[in-house]
Amino acid sequence: MRAVRSVERYHCGRLYALCLEMEGVPLEPCVIIPTFWTRKRSRPAGEGPFQYDHPTPIDEDGTLPECLRSLESVEGLERVVLIVAATHESVEYAAEDRVREILADFPGLDALVVGPAEMGSLHRRMEQLEFADVLDAVTLGSYGAVRNVGLMVAATLGCDLVVFVDDDQVITDPSFLARAQEGIGEQTGKGKRVLAKSGYYTDEEGRYQFVTDAPWYDMLWRQDEAFTEALGAVARPPRITPSTVAMGGCLAIHKDLYASVPFDPWVARGEDVDYVINVRMHGGDVFLDGEWSVIHQPPKLPSEAAAFRQDVFRFVYEHRKLEFSKSQVDLRQVAPESLMPYPGPFVEGSVVWRARATALMRALAGKEPGEYLRIARRGVKQANEYARDNCERYFAFQRRWPMLMDRLWEDVALKTLFTGERRIDRSAITGRFPVVPPER
Repeated sequence: MRAVRSVERYHCGRLYALCLEMEGVPLEPCVIIPTFWTRKRSRPAGEGPFQYDHPTPIDEDGTLPECLRSLESVEGLERVVLIVAATHESVEYAAEDRVREILADFPGLDALVVGPAEMGSLHRRMEQLEFADVLDAVTLGSYGAVRNVGLMVAATLGCDLVVFVDDDQVITDPSFLARAQEGIGEQTGKGKRVLAKSGYYTDEEGRYQFVTDAPWYDMLWRQDEAFTEALGAVARPPRITPSTVAMGGCLAIHKDLYASVPFDPWVARGEDVDYVINVRMHGGDVFLDGEWSVIHQPPKLPSEAAAFRQDVFRFVYEHRKLEFSKSQVDLRQVAPESLMPYPGPFVEGSVVWRARATALMRALAGKEPGEYLRIARRGVKQANEYARDNCERYFAFQRRWPMLMDRLWEDVALKTLFTGERRIDRSAITGRFPVVPPER
């Protein structure tokens, strides 16, 4: 039986009222790992909205091997899907090859790799099913789009539950997947079903909150403090509670939700927190589980200024998106006040002038002053223009998503490809033909 019957059954605002009864029904989880790669270690370049924080150079192993090694001890692990994204088209196939080389060291994992070749097949299938109009929302070009690819692969495989794990996470709890399923499908006291929940990140010593004194130049941009305050729910009962934040590297989403609400491909970063907002617009919540966590071991950001630029694009876009959503009669309104303590202060109307002022003050602090001056002079304006031009695109895409997922659910053509029953000749696609030994 398909998880999605028709778009009418998942009409916006009625998602949770029409969910299937799930208590007591065992789920079949699928672990999805987005992994990001680049040509070589270098500083981020460009001023556009989409840059990955810390992609792995293709001549290095990065954090992926340790992540995969930690999965080997997880009980109940069935299928692992690796979504390979690259910062440049010139290294797309090399990145895929690198991931396959790393994966070869873990023969015990039932894993499949989705790279540019599989994306070509996925796009052609979408065209055949008359969804060519949303191809740009399902790519390997942004955090949200990459996660949507993972959801589409999961639907093709008929997965009940998607569990996202980032490639810089380490899992130490053998019952990680069992904990991922706890609470899923249960009904809250307010009549809502838990269809998505996030765990949280810790360091190796188990710490998940890092309270530091914000420097003077961040007096208008207390982002870390606000996020840390939001994580305070971890230590308070009940164990599973509605949240304003989510962590994409420890995130479980049931099919009745992921087949209805996609990630936003046009948000620059923080697509996990944005997903909380998307779900709220459709009448639901993403919950935070205080007893489900992973160890986070991210590499050091190559440029704090580049990350700040992405946050400026992200929050200015989010503000305009919330404003545009007020014109959508079939959506529940989400106000910044309902997103306190985070991300509420950063999606208010003041975000534009606060971003510019913060960029100027950071430029005075002496670290990457040129980059911060460029953000103040051009970056904030570019973010505003980008948000104005794109803030309505997600809503048109979202209305097509349930129909697309309905058509892809256990699609025979793609399922045989993803499961290996039908293979792609990558040598014909990449031009890297095998060497033929000379005749003796």
